[in-house]
Amino acid sequence: MTHHILDAIVEQKHREIAALLQKTPEKQLRELALRSSERRPFLERLRHPGQTGINIIAEIKRASPSKGMLCPDLDPVALARSYESGGAACLSVLTDRQFFQGSPEDLLAARAATQLPVLRKDFLISSCQIYESCILGADAVLLIARILSEAQLSELLDLCHALGMNALVEVHSESDVAAATRSGARLIGINNRNLQTFHTDIATSMQLVSQLASDQIPVAASGIQNRQDIERLSKSGIFNFLIGESLVRSKDPAGFLQTLME
Repeated sequence: MTHHILDAIVEQKHREIAALLQKTPEKQLRELALRSSERRPFLERLRHPGQTGINIIAEIKRASPSKGMLCPDLDPVALARSYESGGAACLSVLTDRQFFQGSPEDLLAARAATQLPVLRKDFLISSCQIYESCILGADAVLLIARILSEAQLSELLDLCHALGMNALVEVHSESDVAAATRSGARLIGINNRNLQTFHTDIATSMQLVSQLASDQIPVAASGIQNRQDIERLSKSGIFNFLIGESLVRSKDPAGFLQTLME
């Protein structure tokens, strides 16, 4: 993802925010969020290793700017159920339309089809998007340190907490980790993919996990293709993994999940 594309995504989010607020004022979004249903325990599912020694957040992802369409006929209900039967700890659902071909409807459908906690994965930069996520039923949201100021990150984390949602704070550098830690982030997603160059190296997780505080929970994300990658990352103390592309491309997602966890 070039710097231009990352900028373009954030610019698109500002347009989407304006459209959302034109349709529903923020005060009304807040009231709706406060009345929304109870959350499922996302962070708690990742606090300790699962029965196989690891936890996998299985992602529903139709496309990406770098790889194009990954699964043109993706059925979020069938895929979510397959992930649940395969032993996933949680779901992650891409809801960005323009760059990832996802939608809020994918999240609604996936969450209704399973009992798993669900992460809304999008480019969230405003409190109104957090309210929207809560209304959609998201149990957690992704907050990307690189596109937020430290003040914004702290504010959005506090809002998530007030609404009963968890937040997975994405980092890719030591400065990202420092900002996330100062902001009080507990769940840290270490993205092995550089969002500006698209270069992916799972060693990024191995390097940055040592920078985390003892009460922070790491999640390795991007570039995890097989059991060998998981074993390599596990040696550095990581037991949570967010996996999307390789699962979406698999002909048997449930079976592939079980292979990853063996």
